[in-house]
Amino acid sequence: MKAQNKTLVVTGGGSGIGRELTLQLLAKGARVAAVDLNEATLQETARLAGEGQDRLSTHVLNITDQAAVAALPGQVIARHGAVDGVINNAGIIQPFVRVNDLELAAIERVLQVNLYGPIYMVKAFLPHLLQRPEAHIVNISSMGGFFPVPGQTLYGASKAAVKLLTEGLYAELLETSVHVTVVFPGAVGTNIAQNSGVNIQIPGRDPKQQAHSFSAVTPQIAAETIIAGMERDKFQVYVGRDAGMMNLFYRLTPRRATNFMFKQMKALLPD
Repeated sequence: MKAQNKTLVVTGGGSGIGRELTLQLLAKGARVAAVDLNEATLQETARLAGEGQDRLSTHVLNITDQAAVAALPGQVIARHGAVDGVINNAGIIQPFVRVNDLELAAIERVLQVNLYGPIYMVKAFLPHLLQRPEAHIVNISSMGGFFPVPGQTLYGASKAAVKLLTEGLYAELLETSVHVTVVFPGAVGTNIAQNSGVNIQIPGRDPKQQAHSFSAVTPQIAAETIIAGMERDKFQVYVGRDAGMMNLFYRLTPRRATNFMFKQMKALLPD
């Protein structure tokens, strides 16, 4: 589905990939309803939109609030006249600890934001999307959704569920006007850890050096890749060389790939 002249809802629109998706969609001539929990960052996205502000609406909303999400389609349609697509981008990571040490409250929060949030959004918007001549649902999973990352096991479980949710939707909607795409970002240079309330620090390593030790694509490139995948009606989109390479590695030899990732992540895990 081409973005021009379409109305798209973007969750997590206040920062990172969500902000870039919002700005790039506006640049392509789309109308955008940007959703975020953080009003200040959402206002900053609106300021950055420049001349596109007249095609942008902002919605301060917690995607884990089922009632608030259920009311969102009416608000978007009242502002833009219709809704043609949803990009479920908002997400959080978990503290870098093993499952045995992960508190149940943290588990529930990750599942609520990463899984139930997209479910609520799909349930709220799908009846409206089915009425459109052409529509699209894009769900952001993760490299961790098909490949185990020690210390992010519950995050990965939530994103694996998003993968199957999206692929199931694709199958169910094959004979409708609604297209469906699942996205697997690898490392992207965003503030997801800060937004998740997670401190990532490798012991004995300077934080600035640590930041450069990870090969990450920029949010701008990630957003470009996601929008291109949507416009080409792709089934799956891999963001970053690491996501594509690890997908191949894991398919070829799952155990070796898992052992490799453990060695890479071991320094982040408490003893």
